[in-house]
Amino acid sequence: MIAIIDYNMGNLASVRNALEKIGASSEVVSDPERVADFDKVLLPGVGAFGDAMAHLRENGMDEAVRAFAESGRPMLGICLGMQLLFQKSLEFGEHEGLGLIPGEVVPFDPNLFETPHKIPHMGWNELFVQKQTPLFEGLAKEFYLYFVHSYHAVTPDEYAIGRTWYGYEFVSAVQRGNVFGIQPHPEKSHDNGLRILKNFVEMKV
Repeated sequence: MIAIIDYNMGNLASVRNALEKIGASSEVVSDPERVADFDKVLLPGVGAFGDAMAHLRENGMDEAVRAFAESGRPMLGICLGMQLLFQKSLEFGEHEGLGLIPGEVVPFDPNLFETPHKIPHMGWNELFVQKQTPLFEGLAKEFYLYFVHSYHAVTPDEYAIGRTWYGYEFVSAVQRGNVFGIQPHPEKSHDNGLRILKNFVEMKV
């Protein structure tokens, strides 16, 4: 059973519907005391990093998520949920994250673009697989997913399992042991996205 963490940020229904489509059982969980009862945790999210962390801290959900990660069971962060896994974000100031993966979240830098690009980065783009990982089992070395974001992660190469080009190359998927994160939205990415979710669901606990 998968816990979808509810912290008042993001469209939980689309994530749950995608899991139902692949036959996975899930429950939206807002009580931090229940998180430890699940096999896997999915951390979704759309919105501002600072607000998201504030909501997680309100009832101790941040500590519950950290404790789950330390248990060794699989965890997946999606979009803002991936960004929250890092140590900090520079979105509208500097905000401390969950600290589960080394690195920070920064805005796209137009000064690095060779040609003008719109921000936010929105639409279909390729993810280039950087290393073997159970999250991308059965997928090609590069494949398209759906993105919507204005900030991206900066992290050491050892944690980068996927990269994407938008004006310049950025990290679009990460892994540190049992903790995974993906910047695009698999729940909006048709067959490729459903395969990623299926791979997550089938990971051994």
